Amino acid sequence: MSTLTTPNPSPTTDAAPVAPRPATGSGLSFVGILRSEWIKLRSLRSTVWSFALVIVVSLGMALLMSSTATGNSGLVLADDDQMAFILSVTTFGIFFGQMIVAVLGVISVTGEYSTGMIKSTLTAVPRRLPALAAKMIVMFTATFIVGVISTVGSFLVASPILAGSDISADLTDPLLMQAVFGGALYLALIAVFAQGLGTILRSSAGGIALALGILLVLPVVLSMIPAEWTADLGPYLISNAGAEIFFTSGYSVVEEAWQNLLITLGWVAASLGLAGLLLKSRDA
Repeated sequence: MSTLTTPNPSPTTDAAPVAPRPATGSGLSFVGILRSEWIKLRSLRSTVWSFALVIVVSLGMALLMSSTATGNSGLVLADDDQMAFILSVTTFGIFFGQMIVAVLGVISVTGEYSTGMIKSTLTAVPRRLPALAAKMIVMFTATFIVGVISTVGSFLVASPILAGSDISADLTDPLLMQAVFGGALYLALIAVFAQGLGTILRSSAGGIALALGILLVLPVVLSMIPAEWTADLGPYLISNAGAEIFFTSGYSVVEEAWQNLLITLGWVAASLGLAGLLLKSRDA
């Protein structure tokens, strides 16, 4: 009679339960998103050329204005007029630079839509708003630095030439410091404002046309309308209020620089607010 034997069971180990990985929505930290946006911005040839053009135009206009002034042998300015002239020379390039950074701000966003890269961006950052915020922070920081370089450079280029006509100022003067940093701040805000417009329209041509229309055409159109309300509205345009941040003309009803800064920030907030809303609600 045979007996049925069973083999000894092999020792087994109980597998430890694996905790489910929390869904974060994106494997990128915000620092990683910032780094990614910085790489994209600096890798564009349009970025390098645009920022270089801002600096070259600012230095060139400062050189031209200072040389023209010293070429007039009869030029005699009082102390207050000297400071006003130096401020004009230092910041005059900003009025040209705003157009350049506005175009750059638009195409930095719409370029991703035209190439389809925006799909990769939003796949990596599905919540979308952090990607938009990172774009704005990178553009703001880069433009602000370029703005400081252009305004300080304009002052340094003009100072030796103006000194020949006994026109001088200290760079640490509060008015000059306001011109330098206020001008750079204005350029940076314009670039971010234009990024918002580019996000809203998703079209390079449309975004550039709207940005330049608001900056350049709208003030001219309102000034041609013979109505009291247009004169009251003028100081609240982004270009007029923004200019008063770095150079107080005395013609604006909004006299304080911080008040004009709030008006400018209001335009930027409106652009970014609508951009964020549409970015969340529309398909890429």
